[in-house]
Amino acid sequence: MKSKRQSVILEIIEEENIETQNQLMEALARRGIQSTQATLSRDIKDLHLVKGPGGKDKYKYVIGDVREIPNPDDKLTKIFKECVTSVHTAQNIIVIKTLPGLADAACSTLDSMNIPELVGSLAGDDTAFLAMKDNPSAQRLCQEISAML
Repeated sequence: MKSKRQSVILEIIEEENIETQNQLMEALARRGIQSTQATLSRDIKDLHLVKGPGGKDKYKYVIGDVREIPNPDDKLTKIFKECVTSVHTAQNIIVIKTLPGLADAACSTLDSMNIPELVGSLAGDDTAFLAMKDNPSAQRLCQEISAML
């Protein structure tokens, strides 16, 4: 069902100027495919759809250049090399010090990686706290981050 729905989505954006997810959902419904907004969001991400020029002051969904989508590991390494100044553990908490204003970028990148042992993160201006499930997982991730630096 997913691949059929995604194929139909690609057909729709080729044939129509779809500006919103609501319009896309309606176009799918006209073709007999019911979908939720959450499912459409995932499909848009999977298909690498982006908003492109669609006429006078309007934008529509188009297929983006897959090469433009960064590899999460490359993104993490780049962000960490450029902004992290130190990383330490305090039991199951990892404390990451960054250049001013970049702690949120470090946390956001780690959060997007869906690390199972990462319970949560909190970012200030130049300090990020990562709560890990246990001390050993904190030590491992701290070592991985240190190795990137």
